[in-house]
Amino acid sequence: MNTGSEIAEVAALIGDPARANILMALADGRALTATELALAAGVSPQTTSGHLAKLTEAHLLAVAAQGRHRYYRIAGPAVGHALESLMTLAVTGLAPKRLPSKQDDAIRAARTCYDHLAGRLGVALADRLIAAGYLAPEDEQDFRVTKGGEKFLGGLGIDLDVVRRQRRAFARQCIDWSERRPHVAGALGAALADRFFERGWIARVRDGRAVTVTPAGKRGLRSVFDIRLD
Repeated sequence: MNTGSEIAEVAALIGDPARANILMALADGRALTATELALAAGVSPQTTSGHLAKLTEAHLLAVAAQGRHRYYRIAGPAVGHALESLMTLAVTGLAPKRLPSKQDDAIRAARTCYDHLAGRLGVALADRLIAAGYLAPEDEQDFRVTKGGEKFLGGLGIDLDVVRRQRRAFARQCIDWSERRPHVAGALGAALADRFFERGWIARVRDGRAVTVTPAGKRGLRSVFDIRLD
């Protein structure tokens, strides 16, 4: 069981503005180099190196070497879920310090939350799966897939047996910080996002968490999920 001092220690690590910027730059599940993260953090490479060491030691980040480069990423879905929860608290509990930008609009429309879909797109997807009877709330924390949902998801090419065997939550309800309603997280949320990328329905926006819905994606969302995005 975590003690108050342990929670305070992790909170202090995340609470530093530079380290918070590093974590947010990695919140879409990508791996970035220390140089890229220094730009995101807005501090010197030397200072960034110290921040990365602390975050890695606390198991908030994982690092992998490839050739001469070291790549950092979020250590796992629990860290991504915690960041999304903190963003929800920040939006609901703090007064905005600046006017919304086009980048903010794009993130609110569709983005990745660690490895699953969030924003209006992610919430619309969860809503349609529930309305169609494919997903149902299991409790306040998780979804369950119905028998009809198993058939539907199998038709999308998602092998639920493989998804369930992953060592993580299967279908987690993740409260979306911008929509204030749940989207689908966990292994199932990641599998759905993977299928959308594989089908070319969505594409990443460079240097950000936002994703765009392609023309093929708009057609697919209408025909498969009855989702119509503005």
